[in-house]
This record gives sequence, structure tokens and C-alpha cells, in this order.
Amino acid sequence: MAAVSTDEALVVLRTELRRLGSLVVAFSGGADSALLAWVATDELGADRVRCITAVSPSLPADELSDCSALAAEWGLAWDTVTTTELDMPDYQANDGDRCYHCKEALSVALEPIAAAAEATIALGVNLDDLGDHRPGQRAAVEHGAVFPLVTAGFTKAMVREVSRGLGLRTADKPAAACLASRVPYGTPVTLGVLREVEAAESALRRLGFGELRVRHYRDMARLEVPLDRLADVVAARSEVVDAVQAAGYRYVTLDLEGLRSGNLNAALRDENDT
Repeated sequence: MAAVSTDEALVVLRTELRRLGSLVVAFSGGADSALLAWVATDELGADRVRCITAVSPSLPADELSDCSALAAEWGLAWDTVTTTELDMPDYQANDGDRCYHCKEALSVALEPIAAAAEATIALGVNLDDLGDHRPGQRAAVEHGAVFPLVTAGFTKAMVREVSRGLGLRTADKPAAACLASRVPYGTPVTLGVLREVEAAESALRRLGFGELRVRHYRDMARLEVPLDRLADVVAARSEVVDAVQAAGYRYVTLDLEGLRSGNLNAALRDENDT
């Protein structure tokens, strides 16, 4: 796909949304789904755009609260749906297709809503997402979902730039993947594990670390923060250790390579190279 300017991408996006006519947007509250939900509602009206947040133990409570707040601020037709991926043995096993099973559960939950509204399910996937290991995209497509941001040529940087131009407070919101993404492949995903990760990350955010990941290695937590915050973690060592141990971990380590979104996928690449 040839590169387009942000202005051109926004025009194409609005054209694509008009063509689709009626949407059910999977609304996580992140920069991508937020832009899609806002533009779709602006273009089609709230009566033709349902914004649905999937609620499960893998969604941090803070993110659910922010989805509710954004919906109120922007006048979105917003609702929640409960997904049950944690009941699926294949999801719990946490192999390389975990995200497939998650999006399968999401799609099954959204399909009746979309059918009742004669709408198309839309996800906030951008071009950069296509280059990573994202088996969930395959599940979404199998259920008829579309990716309007991809159709319009949006990269992540363009999503943020356009969001900034529209005055959306999600423009610079840090990426917040589901809590299960903190668990290395092969380690079972359980309710207890997800609660430990959420408790640790929530406590660290209260200490001022807004952008971070707590990677779960049984009784050890590996903390990832942006490189320019490494020294801040060390300076607040006692408070950081206390916060993470209070969440249930025995050992607390700091990753000197810093925050890398999706870095646990490297293990899958290593397996494929052997």
C-alpha cells in the first residue's frame, strides 16, 4: 500500500465508514479504537455506531473506567459485553495462538449485537499491527470483521497525529495490551496470574510510572519501563519493590533493555528459527 498523508488517510477513512454504513466498534479505549470510534460516530452518528468494550479478567479495571469516561465525553453509544476466553482451555494453555482464541471469544460476543443492528464489526487495527504476531486478526477476519484504519492507510504514528489534530486525549495514550500479554507463552493464564499482574501495574502507576509492563515469571516480576525512566525506578527502589511484592511476587527485577511492546513474541520467532 502506497504511503498517504494523514489528511488523505482521514478522508479515505470517512469514505470507508460511509460505505460500511453501520458499525459495531470493538472499543478498548486505546488510541486506535478510540480514533475509529470517534470518527465513525462523527461521520455516521451515534445511532449507527455501537461502541462495545469486552469485559474479562484480562482487561484492567482502569481501562474499563477510561472507556466509560471517553464514551461520556464524546457522546458514544457505548456498552459492554462479557467475554469468556478464560474459560477456554486453549486460551488458558497460552500457546502462540492465545490471541486467536481471545478474538474468537470477542467475535462470538459481538456477532449477535452486529446482527441485530445490521452492522459490520470493526476493529482498530493499523498497518503497523500487520507486521507483528497477531493471530487474533485472523480470528476477527474469519468472523467478518473489518479494519477501516488499515484500509485508509493509517500507521500508529498517523493515528496519534490525526487524534492530536482532532483534540482527542487518547492521542498520546500509552499502548495498553491485555493483561495476558504479560505472561510468557507456555505459562498458563489463570485468574490469579492476571490479578497479580494488574495489582502490580496499578500500584506502579500510582508511583508515577504510567507506561510500563510487569512481565510474569511465576514468583518473579520483570519490570519494563521506557529507557528514560530506568533511573527513576532505581531511585524509587524501595517503594517499587514493596508495591510489586504486595501484589504477590517474591522477586522484582528491572529489564535494562526497557519497554518493548510485544517482546514476548520473540520467543515464538526463536522457536521458528530452530
